[in-house]
Amino acid sequence: MLKIPKFTFPVVFEWLIWLFYVGIYKYSYFVEQSDLPHIPETNFPYPEICAYGFAVTLYLIPYYRRAVPKMLESRRYGLLLISTIVLLLFFSIFNNAVIARLFMGFTNGPLHHYFNLHYKARYVDFNLLLTDFLAFSCLAFARYSYHKELINRLIETDHLKLQISMLKSQLHPHFLFNTLNGLYGISLTHSEDTPRYILILSQMMQYILYDCDQDYVEISDEIDFIKGYFELEQKKFPAANISFKVNGIANNIKIPPLLFLPLIENSFKHGRHKLIDHAEVNARLTVYDDHTEFIISNDVLPEILLINKEKKGGIGLANLHQRLNLYYSGHRHQMTVLQNEHTYSTTLILKH
Repeated sequence: MLKIPKFTFPVVFEWLIWLFYVGIYKYSYFVEQSDLPHIPETNFPYPEICAYGFAVTLYLIPYYRRAVPKMLESRRYGLLLISTIVLLLFFSIFNNAVIARLFMGFTNGPLHHYFNLHYKARYVDFNLLLTDFLAFSCLAFARYSYHKELINRLIETDHLKLQISMLKSQLHPHFLFNTLNGLYGISLTHSEDTPRYILILSQMMQYILYDCDQDYVEISDEIDFIKGYFELEQKKFPAANISFKVNGIANNIKIPPLLFLPLIENSFKHGRHKLIDHAEVNARLTVYDDHTEFIISNDVLPEILLINKEKKGGIGLANLHQRLNLYYSGHRHQMTVLQNEHTYSTTLILKH
């Protein structure tokens, strides 16, 4: 379930707006418009006026944080316009009077007189009112846009996770079906090694059911899984030349689980080794500094090659292309297929 954060706008950015607009602009405006005596020995005279500027502006917080986003969300633009006019033209006068009266209580001399004038004023300063409206309307729209953009990204991420979960659920029974067929073939030989291969299958299934729930797994775990798969196939076809080699250091590299499985299944499904002795299925995984390369090739019969040309691929390969586009978008992967009369080879490169 998608969780929408209650407050997402960067607090630092919001307080910078308050600091520059209220703490500098509004404070300077109040000082310049007053008849208070000049204090030459300081660049920050009458700090009470700065505090007053913040105090008389606090009433706008519910406006731009709550009212504007809710009315924009519900598209009540007329109500937004009316509430803005009422807030700025009428409530601001009452707000200024109340705050000025409070500041009169702890000031004296020229400052007391200054706040008394604000207390008795029954009009609004339209210049200041306009800048208040522009500043905090912009802030309100910025908060609203930021929040909507974040929600859209969360929805996209949630949709992406759902897609990945569906692809995984599609892949698991597909693998189980193929592997059980292979294990059935091994059991027909009445080999003493059958319990060992059942154990290998059990470990592979444990990896699929528990470890593969993660978005990424250690490549070393994926290598162990592939080794088990090749060992089962070698037992199933003892006359075939089946090999899997690993080059490079595979520490601290993570990849999506079962990413190479469709390529492996495709090679064993269409390989010549099922009909001809000493046919080859060879795979090599090489880990470089900036990318990982997986190459798998198999001997094929000409008639199988012709059939494959007419097909677009099964569930596994379609699944692989979708997962590559999800996990390695933006030219972060490259898959190349080479085929001739006797050999079919696939190279998959994943950039770290």
